[in-house]
Amino acid sequence: MRAARTLAVAATAMAAVGLAAPLAAATNGPSSVTVGSLGTQRGGDSKSVTVTPFAVHQGSTITITVRGCHGGTVTSAAFPTTTLSANSNGVSSAVARIHNNATPGKHKLTVHCNDSNRVLTQEFVVLAGQGAQGGIGGSLTPSSTEMAVGGSLVAAAALGGGLFIARRRRLSGAGV
Repeated sequence: MRAARTLAVAATAMAAVGLAAPLAAATNGPSSVTVGSLGTQRGGDSKSVTVTPFAVHQGSTITITVRGCHGGTVTSAAFPTTTLSANSNGVSSAVARIHNNATPGKHKLTVHCNDSNRVLTQEFVVLAGQGAQGGIGGSLTPSSTEMAVGGSLVAAAALGGGLFIARRRRLSGAGV
């Protein structure tokens, strides 16, 4: 008898999770795309600029990685001038914070290397800002997806609890 009861509760829980999963997955999650382009080769020294993520929201950060450049600066209209930190294997990197009021659309960044007069460029995309909804407490209402998932979990719990109580009453009533 216990195995049947356990199986019924497990099946109800799995049904609740299985029904809620498509609703939870229906919202658009974050995505990132990494795009790199090779710069002009000079004297066998290949230089490239990689921007991660390629599409970034206003107020977010972007990572710039430059191969074949030993330090330098990165400039763009979308973020303040940033210094590239160099390491021993010829790869420099910098993290820049996009301005909160940066114009959405395509932007270009320019890399000036310390070890040469070479200038490298790379495009990236600024997306309209989507601020985090954290730290606001209960001042935001839940989305329709959150309500549907919560409602289905409550319904599954009520159904499972009702079945458990009904079964228990039936078993305990038969023995008296």
